[in-house]
Amino acid sequence: MSLFQMFGFGPDGWGSALLLGALLTVVLTIAALFTGAIFGGLVAAAKLSRFRALRIVGDLYTTVFRGVPELLVIYLFYFGGSSFVSTIGKWFGADGFVSVPPFLIGAVAVGMISGSYQAEVYRAAVLAVARGELEAARAIGMPVHMMARRILIPQVIRYALPGLGNVWQMSLKDSALISVTGLAELMRTSQIAAGSTHQYFAFFIAGGLLYLVMTSISGRIFGRAEASVARSFRRSFARN
Repeated sequence: MSLFQMFGFGPDGWGSALLLGALLTVVLTIAALFTGAIFGGLVAAAKLSRFRALRIVGDLYTTVFRGVPELLVIYLFYFGGSSFVSTIGKWFGADGFVSVPPFLIGAVAVGMISGSYQAEVYRAAVLAVARGELEAARAIGMPVHMMARRILIPQVIRYALPGLGNVWQMSLKDSALISVTGLAELMRTSQIAAGSTHQYFAFFIAGGLLYLVMTSISGRIFGRAEASVARSFRRSFARN
């Protein structure tokens, strides 16, 4: 079989499967990024809290998920989560092993890893906001929700975007580890295709090129978003 046939979109080609795997990789990474945003936001708030106990919890979260290998975290969630669900199922009369959907495991595991990095991004972004602006808003009696909407959140987004772009790239590559759960994302699809055709080098090169395309496109998207936010701030300052 020629390379054209192997990577084609015909009945014997793997082109469609690889593209679907790449699409699933992007969807999984988006789900993980949003999951991480929730955990990261909560952890950032804890690390910025005036309560020492919350700061300790936030530090513990970031230390654990940044220090433990990503693959081990995925295994713990996959096998530990399935064992937990199976135990709960037995209480309600269900027999046998209950498997948790690999996509859910991937979104939560990669999301919580991502959250440990996003927490530091959000914390640094909040600290970068000029204290004088917040103090001036309090001095004129601006409500907390309005101060957050008009002053804090826009500037946090501006300062956090570069860091979030890096976290996205990291999560996109970490999603390849979800292949160990059997989810047919890009890495797993490349493995299946390579095993079926015995063309390991060709399919792993193809998978690597698709990852490179995805990281390049997403890098440009984040770059344009940063430029757009910077322009809006410059226009705002010019009006003032």
